[in-house]
Amino acid sequence: MKKAAVMLIVLIAVVFSLKEAGTSSIVIKGKASWYSQKDPGILLTTANMETFNDSQLTCAMWDLPFNTILKVTNMENDKSVIVRVNDRGPAKRLNRAIDLTKTAFSKIADLEKGLAEVSVEIM
Repeated sequence: MKKAAVMLIVLIAVVFSLKEAGTSSIVIKGKASWYSQKDPGILLTTANMETFNDSQLTCAMWDLPFNTILKVTNMENDKSVIVRVNDRGPAKRLNRAIDLTKTAFSKIADLEKGLAEVSVEIM
């Protein structure tokens, strides 16, 4: 709980410092993974109660509000995809920045690789 509070404070501080600097984008770097309807334990609905559909360009992320639009860029090949936050974790407990749907991940990396180093920009 303390770690989450510290991360929130840091995120707020970054937002305000970027606004003061005249910049509107925030970039988060880390690992991306993907998840699918066929994965064990995946629910029929996302955390915001939409029907989960792994063919949509959506993602799971803990630290941003639902419906936030993100540009996710694979740092290895510069391929990007635009996604919308509609779900939560497990990215956080696995030390990942973001979990993409199968379709979203396939647009920037090989599914067999499973993980990709990405930058996540809030649009």
